Amino acid sequence: LATGAYSNYNNDAGNITTYGRLYNWYSVNDPRGLAPKGWHIPNDGEWQVLVDYLGGNAIAGGKIKESGTFHWASPNTGATDDYGFCAVPNGYRNFDGIFYDRGISAPFWTSTVYNSGNSLGWYPRYEYANIFRDHHPVTNGFAVRCVKD
Repeated sequence: LATGAYSNYNNDAGNITTYGRLYNWYSVNDPRGLAPKGWHIPNDGEWQVLVDYLGGNAIAGGKIKESGTFHWASPNTGATDDYGFCAVPNGYRNFDGIFYDRGISAPFWTSTVYNSGNSLGWYPRYEYANIFRDHHPVTNGFAVRCVKD
């Protein structure tokens, strides 16, 4: 869609409680606001501030991941959730409507545009302590985290 939309992983409402919803980037940029009043979707720079605070890209993914392998695939490298972020491996919905990576990765949108068809996101993966930053099609479905204004 070219308007704000969300889905549940595998279109299954049973996944909402554990994994939340997956939003296309149009939802992030919707003027009605995805975030509750007094909150906002962080931009790329705000994500970088978090990553720097957590010790840099090489370990920040582990610092925000839920520890253990109940939801994450093994080995869930470096996962400590030291600060209560508790990222779960919600996976994503690809632009073609196919779902990928539940148990593997936790992609989050930023509010930052990369180019006309892509925006920036950050994501930890099960096999690394790293956190990764990349651009993705705005029609993908990713999770969001809000930051207090």
